[in-house]
Amino acid sequence: MPWFDLSERELATYRTATAEPEGLDGWWRARLEEAGSAALPPVLTPYAADVYGPLPVWDVEFSGYGGDRVRGWYLRPAGSGAAELPTVVSYIGYGGGRGLPSEHVLLPAAGYAVFVMDTRGQGGRWTLGATPDSGFAGPEHPGVMTRGIASPETYYVTRLMVDAARAVEVAASLDGVDATRLAVSGGSQGGGLALAAAALNGDAVRVCHADVPFLCDFQRAVTLTDAEPYAEISKFLAQHVELIPRALDTLRYVDGALLSRRITATSLLSVGLMDEVCPPSTVYAAYNEITAPKEMAVFPFSGHTVPRVHDERRLRHLRAHL
Repeated sequence: MPWFDLSERELATYRTATAEPEGLDGWWRARLEEAGSAALPPVLTPYAADVYGPLPVWDVEFSGYGGDRVRGWYLRPAGSGAAELPTVVSYIGYGGGRGLPSEHVLLPAAGYAVFVMDTRGQGGRWTLGATPDSGFAGPEHPGVMTRGIASPETYYVTRLMVDAARAVEVAASLDGVDATRLAVSGGSQGGGLALAAAALNGDAVRVCHADVPFLCDFQRAVTLTDAEPYAEISKFLAQHVELIPRALDTLRYVDGALLSRRITATSLLSVGLMDEVCPPSTVYAAYNEITAPKEMAVFPFSGHTVPRVHDERRLRHLRAHL
């Protein structure tokens, strides 16, 4: 895919044209308070010691949106005992779930604890999931991006972002976690959730890593690319034309570009200039709203992936800031 979006010079100054909904902070505060009031204590069950040997792994269940139980993994470095460790809350890309613990061993190998959040209603497209979405009835395009889109209160992404914010709270409460050294991290959908979690948890998050983030600058994305998952929305609205105003209003409440204005964490984002799934301008829309210390890793010939060398940049960034 050749470069199709704005030039690098234009990207550096691009700002979203989407207006922020009035009372957005209060609206999100109400969602989070509602989830907190319905929450039960997390349950951690030791997992497969015969497989992972000295690597401690727990199967996690915690309360997310509306008290819904969300699954996850908690892994610690071998030999770390009860020491309080810097911890990364990790989010998964679109269509995937928490997978298996073996998919998340890099950070424990490097000395960090990791708390992996499963993705409600996803999993099975490219890795395993274990968390259902709460019941919803209504028309939707295949996938989850149009589920409940007629209202921000019923929208799927609202539930997902509340889960992501709650995952940070739960991770901070666990034994062996240094709650003053928390990071959030993910790629694509996981990157969008990392931005949202950093925004919604404020100073509780010290570091934010968001690679080629999804869920940003929706109203530009759905008119710029015909690649999934944004195309789920445009294809749906091509048929349900009566829902266009309500759907576009809903998207403003969960727009990562608008939420990024609240981020206080030191942030590292990445962008592929040939990315047609999450176009570069939508990534910069979020990045350019962050006022905290930040860096952008730019990959001129990458699409919706980052090269493996970026793993080491993320680790260096954690060493420096967590």
